[in-house]
Amino acid sequence: MFQKKHDLVYLTEDATHSDAIDLINREAFGPGRFTRAAARIREQGPHDRSLSFVCADDGETIASVRMTPVMAGTVRGHLLGPLAVRPSHKNKGIGRELVRIAVEAARRKGSEAVFLVGDPPYYGPLGFEPVAYGVLEFPGPVDAARILVAPLADNVHARLPGLIAWRPI
Repeated sequence: MFQKKHDLVYLTEDATHSDAIDLINREAFGPGRFTRAAARIREQGPHDRSLSFVCADDGETIASVRMTPVMAGTVRGHLLGPLAVRPSHKNKGIGRELVRIAVEAARRKGSEAVFLVGDPPYYGPLGFEPVAYGVLEFPGPVDAARILVAPLADNVHARLPGLIAWRPI
């Protein structure tokens, strides 16, 4: 039996990846992705390409993660997402590796925290922890139990109360 060897490469996102990323996100989330509270933040300004990454398999872009600069209370951080992997490549650790790469890049760039709205069982082992109920105000409805943060600086939780919104880089 012949088994194809995958040549996975992780790259910093650039403009040539845009169409593939749009397709991946459409496959993963459908049209409902534009109605989410996190999408309202992303609409406020551009994501940070220097902290956004793709995974390519034999030259085909098969996964991506984007990071959007935000202020959350008095914390200068980044909102992680969307994170999406093509169905043909799910459950191979690609999403987790993209998160790891993005969080480490944010740490190196001086980000104080990485936020997301997601599933605690998936993101918890990657260093994310719950934000206390009612602490962050999103520009739309959000399930408070799914608001997570990976603190990258001291005292992040104490500085969170307030609005989370896009900020210029």
